[in-house]
Amino acid sequence: MKLLTFRSNDELNLGVQTEFGVLDVVQAVNQLSPNYIVPTTVHEAIQGGSSATDALLQLVKQALASDNRASLLLSETDLDYGPCVTEPSKIICVGLNYRKHAEETNAAIPQTPILFNKFSNTLTGHGHDIALPRVSKEVDYEAELVIVIGKQAKYVAKEQALEHVYGYCCVNDLSARDLQMRTSQWLLGKSCDGFSPLGPYLVTADEVGNPNDLKISTTVNGKVRQNSNTSDMIFHCDEIVSYISQHMTLYPGDIILTGTPEGVVLGDPVDQRVYLQDGDVVTITIEKLGSLTNRLVSE
Repeated sequence: MKLLTFRSNDELNLGVQTEFGVLDVVQAVNQLSPNYIVPTTVHEAIQGGSSATDALLQLVKQALASDNRASLLLSETDLDYGPCVTEPSKIICVGLNYRKHAEETNAAIPQTPILFNKFSNTLTGHGHDIALPRVSKEVDYEAELVIVIGKQAKYVAKEQALEHVYGYCCVNDLSARDLQMRTSQWLLGKSCDGFSPLGPYLVTADEVGNPNDLKISTTVNGKVRQNSNTSDMIFHCDEIVSYISQHMTLYPGDIILTGTPEGVVLGDPVDQRVYLQDGDVVTITIEKLGSLTNRLVSE
């Protein structure tokens, strides 16, 4: 199942992608299932687990069979997308987690996952403009697979780690390199407003299958900049979830950004680096998860 959020009347509503358009879950519940328990936000869907998923699937079937189907379905081109996960209690990032990316930046291959965090101010949706911060001249793109936690996880073994995952989505882990490298702590360069566009879809784990074998790419103004596979990760998704859970409790809705492959601007020779400019359009595509597009604009 592919979930998304979209803005309607100053609220972020839950949608489900179908072959006929996006089902407006709130409208469908009001019209078809007012007496049934159906999640109407993405976090209710995540926290509700399999029973919530079953309820949404049943609602989709009802809606598509309804005489009022057209009134419940929206065109994706008309949506004002929100981030596909709206209120994560944690945004945890893994640095230098692709072998070829570590090599292109002349960094040592990590022996344990390198963790840092971002904040909710970085979240935005597919199709939104993102301001280039006035304090940086070196904003870079990073295509990344996101793990979305579905069950509370603490001291989880690697073998059971993926059982705690609800689904996956795309993110552009935008990075202001001049701010990032100013000190030994990367946080400043990673946490500018809008620096984690997330989506367009949250795809449930059953539809994704093996997260460690997905094509991942970036284009800037239509030109391919990154083109890799999640199989190049140094620490795979099960290892990452297990490792983090040894140190902190993961809760439903928490998100983990799993690192970026080679092809970032920082990996180019210094005299050939062309960082993102006003008007650049960046698209992150991950197999089975769709494409996330945002335009960079001067603030």
